[in-house]
Amino acid sequence: MEISKTPAAFDRTLIMGNGGTGKTWLARRLAERFQHPVVHLDDIHWEPGYYGVARDKTARNEMVKSAAQQSWWIMEGVYGELANMVLDRATTLVWIDLPEDECIANIEQRGAQGGESKTSFDGLLRWVAEYRMRTNNWNSFEAHARLFAGFAGRKALLSSRIAVSRFAEIAIPRQEVSSR
Repeated sequence: MEISKTPAAFDRTLIMGNGGTGKTWLARRLAERFQHPVVHLDDIHWEPGYYGVARDKTARNEMVKSAAQQSWWIMEGVYGELANMVLDRATTLVWIDLPEDECIANIEQRGAQGGESKTSFDGLLRWVAEYRMRTNNWNSFEAHARLFAGFAGRKALLSSRIAVSRFAEIAIPRQEVSSR
């Protein structure tokens, strides 16, 4: 079955949330549906091949701004500062806000990635657990709530795995899912 034209609301979709919420999963589903490129902010934030080594901030910011200037994209990540840079280009903002224990369970299930050491993996789990406790930090519940509240466009707050799945189903109509 031929995929229909993307509704304008999904031209540039930004997905944010804590680590382990399913941002990448949702981004891949939407990108498949709409044939948009996925921009993983982790790939921009970290040096290639050096998990845990942040890219030069100026280079990182330029890469994010350049990606945001494209006509179509699905962008996902935890980085509130980077999300803030592209909000004026986003046509839809999705905030996945799941309980930390669910996020941690998801990360534990997927395991270490990108050459993470046991120490860095354990640090990631602690960092995810502190999402609601961090203050004055772009990568926190507080910052994401502020970005979400200030966004005037189409937005969705997804607070359960069921809500994330339903959002994907809305974007991917059943007749298309069943015909693949």
